[in-house]
Amino acid sequence: MMETGDRRPLASRNTRWAGAIARWMAARAITPNQISQASILAAAIAGGTFYLAGQTTGLPRAGYLLLAVLFCQARLLCNLFDGMVAVEGGKGEADGPFWNEFPDRIADLMIFAGVGYGIDMPGLGWAAGAFAVLTAYVRELGRATGNPSDFSGPMAKQHRMATITAAGLASLLEPLWSGQNQILTIGLCVIAVGAALTTIRRSKTLVMRLKRR
Repeated sequence: MMETGDRRPLASRNTRWAGAIARWMAARAITPNQISQASILAAAIAGGTFYLAGQTTGLPRAGYLLLAVLFCQARLLCNLFDGMVAVEGGKGEADGPFWNEFPDRIADLMIFAGVGYGIDMPGLGWAAGAFAVLTAYVRELGRATGNPSDFSGPMAKQHRMATITAAGLASLLEPLWSGQNQILTIGLCVIAVGAALTTIRRSKTLVMRLKRR
């Protein structure tokens, strides 16, 4: 991954632990692109375990949910460290812009489709994934027209992962009321609607910027 000055604002980027891990990676034969590619694997595992969680009950379901949540966070850590190794570590690569964006789009689709198929609502999963991709499309369209990247919400990438993580953890409590997948369904609905609103908001902002010219 290669970033310029147009980066997603992340508070975690300035923490000591993130800096230490990024320096450790940069000092070894680990490239930013490899980290970006690893995020696809993390998302595939997250989507797969969300699917299995939706189709099982009891302790196996709890285990799958915990794995899914863990790998959603692993996906975010990959997104954090690929940029830090590229920029702060000075290891940016020529094809970095592709690996910066492409894995994220695949990751969103795999995670949300996995949840959707797991709760027997594949259409909802694909809708959440499609709107997630659209939020990024509008952001990149803005950059292509000479405008700054718009990372606004209400359902940017970190918000999507926070929502599905919270839904996965809260779903662990569903046996208390003999529930099954209601919280994941709600979480996926929130992501789909929130990502749609984010797409609309970013689109309106971009149109206003273009008209000011």
